[in-house]
Amino acid sequence: MAYKITDACIQCGTCAANCPVEAIKEEGGAFVINQDECVQCGACASNCPVEAISEE
Repeated sequence: MAYKITDACIQCGTCAANCPVEAIKEEGGAFVINQDECVQCGACASNCPVEAISEE
């Protein structure tokens, strides 16, 4: 199951810092998950302080 960063994101960068494969990058003022690199481990979602990452 793929993960998506929702509009609830506060741009804190915690998701990117906790991604073990560096699949999350900041692009155009928003964090984006590269689905080709993501290994669906859930580290981003479990570490997000505002629960802005969900499974698609």
